[in-house]
Amino acid sequence: MTFSTSFVPDIRFGEGIHATIASSAGALEARSALVVIDGFLAAGGLEERLAAQFAKEGIAAEFFSRFAGEPKLAHVQAASDAARGKDLVVGIGGGSALDIAKIAACVAAADKDPMHYALAANPLPKAPLKKIMVPTTAGTGSETSATTIFAGPEGKKLWIWGPETKADLVLLDPALTVTLPASLTAWCGLDAFVHAFEAATNRNAHAGGALYAHAALRLLTEALETAVKHPVDMEARGNVLLGSCYAGVAIDNCGTAIAHNISHALAGLAPVHHGLATALGFEATLTWLAEADTADLAAAARACGLSDAALLPGFVSDLMDRCGVVRALPRAFAGFSAEDLAREMRAPENQPMRRATIREVSDADIDMIAATMMALPRTL
Repeated sequence: MTFSTSFVPDIRFGEGIHATIASSAGALEARSALVVIDGFLAAGGLEERLAAQFAKEGIAAEFFSRFAGEPKLAHVQAASDAARGKDLVVGIGGGSALDIAKIAACVAAADKDPMHYALAANPLPKAPLKKIMVPTTAGTGSETSATTIFAGPEGKKLWIWGPETKADLVLLDPALTVTLPASLTAWCGLDAFVHAFEAATNRNAHAGGALYAHAALRLLTEALETAVKHPVDMEARGNVLLGSCYAGVAIDNCGTAIAHNISHALAGLAPVHHGLATALGFEATLTWLAEADTADLAAAARACGLSDAALLPGFVSDLMDRCGVVRALPRAFAGFSAEDLAREMRAPENQPMRRATIREVSDADIDMIAATMMALPRTL
């Protein structure tokens, strides 16, 4: 086996470490910064506290929170415009805030718009702005990956990726995750679980990625239910956050597979939380996937504390039950059919995840999976 591993950003972990954001920006020699922050965090007082931090360090800070839901072209364009002329971009929030910040830090280094770089149509600027990423949900792993996602002008998910998007510094603070509602804690944590699992078991899996993926699976298996049911348990929150971060490193090296093909395809039809969509797609395909019975699947099962890969489907379904995950889609999917989802699963932008799956995904498999997914009730 031959493989290479991508660089891992400087990661600092600790309760309350978000109080060092501005001083860390100063250490990166920033004199001006754009802070991309989730709106509810800004409204909850974090923006005011961060503004005081930056003022104390003598750093001019501008805040951008004009986005909601998953990133759209208008969001990343506006943030990129706001970042021009700055030294550094801070992303603080969920995966959307981090992805917008990463894209803005790259696009602001040149005079092109984000679509110029979508799907690697053109290389990213080689001297992006410095970046500090501070996740407040534990799921996407965007803080450590070289991939960013946004919806293009037609609503389809597009990617901008490359080492230029990666953070210079990651601050992991479990205290910032305790107010996340139970449902979102579960959805985000399962997203991280699937990241780790798919990275460790797909066709691109290798020992360098498995190091992080298996660590993530162990952390998430042990801590996710506690974090959902006991939100102020700081140890559990910290372990889920660290597991998500490690899972981000794993997918940065090895990518994802069929569950993410499904979740991205669902998002191409109607709005749905990425973590929920990924968890539902994972559960729907895991029995089929485990039939491959590979050494990587067996190793991932052992990382979850299981003796055999055949036990994985029952284990995952039980974990979802214990975390209170309702198997349903949003009502916005009422007008869509299995044929619609199958078409999205076959879309060009979703083929890398299809090809990476350890089992060959035939058109018949896609039709079967799409029928299973679209048989779910639309009650959310």
